[in-house]
Amino acid sequence: MFKNVFRSGFLIRTAHVILTWVITLILFLHDTDLRRQRENGELMQPVVFSLLVLLSVMLYFTVSLMDPGFVLSDSVKGSGEELEEMIPQNPIPRLRRCGYCLLQQQPMRAKHCQACKHCVRRFDHHCPWIENCVGERNHRCFIIYLAVQLLALLWALQIAWSGFHSSDTWKLWLIVNGFLLASLCVVGVLSLVVVLLLGCHLFLISINSTTWEFMSRHRISYLKSYSDEENPFDRGILCNLWDFFCMCRTVVWEQVYYRGSHNHV
Repeated sequence: MFKNVFRSGFLIRTAHVILTWVITLILFLHDTDLRRQRENGELMQPVVFSLLVLLSVMLYFTVSLMDPGFVLSDSVKGSGEELEEMIPQNPIPRLRRCGYCLLQQQPMRAKHCQACKHCVRRFDHHCPWIENCVGERNHRCFIIYLAVQLLALLWALQIAWSGFHSSDTWKLWLIVNGFLLASLCVVGVLSLVVVLLLGCHLFLISINSTTWEFMSRHRISYLKSYSDEENPFDRGILCNLWDFFCMCRTVVWEQVYYRGSHNHV
């Protein structure tokens, strides 16, 4: 099983790198703005575009290989008896026991991932494109990767569009612009996917929710008592964005939940 997972992850990452650099080479070799600038000795934009593509690949591997926040033991700060002492008469639902990796106390907002075989802190989703979970530790990098990837894709769209040339017949036009047209279609589809994905994640971040919580809130014990418009972790858009992008620490979500529940009551 582990070998199959490793092999599939290796194939996905290899395909990502090959697709990225094949499209980049097509944009450089065809008569696009990049090629014309390079031939004229104007290297600023070609170099910056190449660095942007390289940065997106590096961020992809960072997010793909990074620990998303695996829960490897029951030593959860602020859980169990310690949490009860810190928060007397608390309305927090009892911490769940994971039936897969046999954790006695699964931290709040954590979920077991069947693909990764681990519980993940502040689980958002398992992304098949990076072959890794998106969780508490790599969610910020994932958003940065999406933003850089979107910038590179939009720039690639403009470059590809600049390379089309007219011809006397459609057949001749397809022969001349076939590879560029294929690249434009692939980049266009990827751009649309990344725009939707980044927009959805920024919305969820602004309300301090995860994809899993947003899609399955009626099946999650600590959210059942709240309406669809209420969220015990929501501290307002600005505070939520600040906490997500600027706070680099492990959050004891049980305490945040208690404060939200206390205000709710």
